[in-house]
Amino acid sequence: QVELVESGGGLVQAGGSLRLSCAASGRTFYSYTKGWFRQAPGKEREFVAAISAKGDTTNYADSVKARFTISKDSAENTWYLQMNHLTPEDTAIYYCATAWANPGARKPSEYQYWGQGTQVTVSS
Repeated sequence: QVELVESGGGLVQAGGSLRLSCAASGRTFYSYTKGWFRQAPGKEREFVAAISAKGDTTNYADSVKARFTISKDSAENTWYLQMNHLTPEDTAIYYCATAWANPGARKPSEYQYWGQGTQVTVSS
């Protein structure tokens, strides 16, 4: 059974940093794009970042570009989201996901496997 588990969320002050991790199990995702999405209360789930299967291409939402960095480890089944200079607008539940698609995929419907989410709260 495929399972994606996020960790690393929490409460942080504005300007602080957090590092999210996503650990996948149940199959290998060597050829899959790995991504992060977020959903704030009352809002739709939105794309945050993605990294290609080879790790040579990344894609970011404009709102997080230059502040967030997505990466993955060589084992292919773990990827990360380093979040710096956090603002209250970054408060949301963050989800990791994988897609049998190129890293340009930004729609939730393009991603096949999802984690349960981890809460990130940024206080002002």
